[in-house]
Amino acid sequence: MWQDYALTIVQISFCIPLVPMILAKEKPPLVSSIPVAIALLLGAATVATLHLWLAAGTPAVTGIEWAILAYQKIKNPSSPQ
Repeated sequence: MWQDYALTIVQISFCIPLVPMILAKEKPPLVSSIPVAIALLLGAATVATLHLWLAAGTPAVTGIEWAILAYQKIKNPSSPQ
């Protein structure tokens, strides 16, 4: 299905910019990263039920990236806001 490819391309555009944020010292607040991670992972599960596997995988990766950011913030809460 063409929708699988279209959604995947859009999600990749959200996934790639998070890599520098993961590597940076400053992290987003937990009130941002935790809800975004949960929403993306739930969205990925929902899209997976439509059997759009590529479109489900990319928001899952983005959700995991946001979860990593939350973990980094919890691990080092003194990082600047």
